Order: sequence, then structure tokens, then C-alpha cells
Amino acid sequence: EAQLVVTVHRDLFGTGRLVSAADLTLGPAACKHSSLSRAHNTVTFTAGLHECGSTVQITPNSLIYRTLLNYDPSPASNPVIIRTNPAIIPIECHYPRRENVSSNAIRPTWAPFSSTLSAEEKLVFSLRLMNDDWSAERPFTGFQLGDVLNIQAEVGTESHVPLRLFVDSCVAALSPGTDSSPHYTIIDFNGCLVDGRLDDTSSAFVTPRPREDMLRFRIDVFRFAGDTRNLIYITCHLKVTPADQTPDPLNKACSFNKARNTWAPVEGTLDICSCCEMGNCGSPA
Repeated sequence: EAQLVVTVHRDLFGTGRLVSAADLTLGPAACKHSSLSRAHNTVTFTAGLHECGSTVQITPNSLIYRTLLNYDPSPASNPVIIRTNPAIIPIECHYPRRENVSSNAIRPTWAPFSSTLSAEEKLVFSLRLMNDDWSAERPFTGFQLGDVLNIQAEVGTESHVPLRLFVDSCVAALSPGTDSSPHYTIIDFNGCLVDGRLDDTSSAFVTPRPREDMLRFRIDVFRFAGDTRNLIYITCHLKVTPADQTPDPLNKACSFNKARNTWAPVEGTLDICSCCEMGNCGSPA
């Protein structure tokens, strides 16, 4: 056998998000894949044992061919942030002198991603990081790229008329506040979840709401390009309206629906979200 065949599942990180086949190469020579199976979401590399920059070691019991699977993600739609790390996965093919060839793939250890959330308070507002099923607050804030943040915004209404909560804006930065650089806008234009408009994200508000005074949204984890710090602060501006007030362009919660290629609100009519695409939803009178 003079060939090496490597088949890679495109769910490389086990998160359900498929990597681009073009971002995968074999060996120091960065050889391209030989075939792609869309039915099985796999990429296959076929190369000679001495090709693509592989090396060979002779031991008393075997020949060991070594190469690498390289993952070099294409730049995100927004160059300020990164949603996945590059990866190098060592591959060894052993030719034991009295046994058949075998191969081993080694997964690297991924550095955890951390997030710290803070909120500007007016009434009794809260912004909490929740577990996967939203049943409780998440006990720790470490994340990996490819994970999803479940964020729950809430306002206490014990002594108030019924209120409906909105997340007006959210900005991520490497220090508390919204003015530091670099920073990245997650929600803008009075409730448009603009992060979900990018091609490489599924970020969105959760619909329907659990209650009028609570709003949930999911954000795909990211880090800032060119910066090794792994602590990110998210600052959100929350506001309320009377629960019986009809949502409008200034008071809304809109996500981008990629399947329909349009913005859609958690409640209200579609037209209140049309300003999200224009990037201008007006200002209070």
C-alpha cells in the first residue's frame, strides 16, 4: 500500500457546525482534498505516503509515516472577530513489520473561551448566562469556540404595571463598557440582532418569549482577532414598554431568518424589522 487515505468529518469540533472543505489541507505542503461527500459531510484526502510533506521514521518494529491535517478557517464575515481557532491534527500511519497498517488521529486540546456579562440597570434589570435548557443560571463562564451563549434578560415587575422587556443594544469588548477598542456590536438599531446577519452565525432571539418581562437570545461564541485575551465583556442596554403597547421600529426584538432571507420579530408585524437591513431605525421623538 503506497497511499494514505484520510477521511475527515466536517463537524471537526463536534459542535454540529460544519467547517468548509476549502479550509482543510493535508501535510506541510497543504495538499487539497481529493473528494467531498455532501451526503456524509466528509472530506477525503488521498496522497502517496511520501507526498504532501510527510516524513518517515524507521524503528525496530515498524515504519512510521507522519503528516498533519491542517484547519485554517477563512476570515469571518466581520474581520473584527473570530468564531473558530485554527487547528493542526497530527496523523501517523504505522507499518508494523508483521501486522497490517494502522492510523491514529489525535485531537488537540482547545483553549477555553470565557465570557463576563454586565448590564446597565434602570429598574431592576438582570442579564444572566443560562444553561443549555434555560432551566438555571450557568454555574461557570468558560466556553470554547463553536459553543453557544444562552443569554436571558429580565426585569422585575413586582410594583409596576405589566411591562414588556426589550434589548436595545449589546456590545462586546475586552474591557467593561462600550467605548473601548476593539469592540463588536451584537445587537443594534433598537433591537436588531445584527450578529445573526453574518453568514457564519446562527445567533437569534428565542421565540416565543417565556414572559413579557423576559427576553432570551443565543449568540455563537467568538473571540477578537489578533488578541490573545480570552475574557470578553458584553454590555447591553435594556428597556421596557407597557406590555399592551404594540411593538414598533423603536421597540422590537428582530432576528435575521436565513431560510427566508428576511428579518422577523419576536412579536409584531414584519415591517417593524425592515429598518434593520437599512441600519437606521430612527430615534425617539
